[in-house]
Amino acid sequence: MTDHTAKPAPTYPVVPGDFTTAPFGVTPSQTVGPYWHIGLPWTDGPDAATPGRITLAITVIDGARTPVADAMIETWQADTLGRFNHPDDPRGAVELTPAGFRGFARSAADPTGTALVNTVKPGAQPTETDADEAPHVNVSVFARGMLDRLVTRLYFPEDADAHATDPVLSSLSETERAKLVATKVDRGYSWTVYVQDEDANGVETPFFEL
Repeated sequence: MTDHTAKPAPTYPVVPGDFTTAPFGVTPSQTVGPYWHIGLPWTDGPDAATPGRITLAITVIDGARTPVADAMIETWQADTLGRFNHPDDPRGAVELTPAGFRGFARSAADPTGTALVNTVKPGAQPTETDADEAPHVNVSVFARGMLDRLVTRLYFPEDADAHATDPVLSSLSETERAKLVATKVDRGYSWTVYVQDEDANGVETPFFEL
């Protein structure tokens, strides 16, 4: 017979020292949302760029086909020349184009599950092989019920020729590749991220491990 007697919560002795020496137990796991609202948003978050910018309208939909109104979108991308102002860029860090572009954005979804990111279209990026990566934006999704973010990519519809040789897209089926391509709209692009689908061949967006 299973013993269902409630067990006392663990206690920790008071010891001299600080947070580097005090013994602690394992903290409970916690989901991403809606707790990201505390401390993560900032006024300029959705604006990766101002001059000559485009707007990415990214809508997050859950497995029940319901908009995720408390989602947060983060984007990270190259500049218009395909460069990064970061030491991990093998070509070296450079000042980004256009001036003032920061390459990173963080935007909260509205009640329709849509987050807006103001940015510029990135350039292609060279790889270690002869095939360049097609222009794309790296997208992270934070939302309720997730223990970690989901990571995916947004590609642009006018770059179909570059998509054919992009190493990431080439690793996916034709159906999966199509799910990562946004739609051209006035002043920018629209794209829907489906975080789940019970049908293995359904609409769920491809996500990647880092």
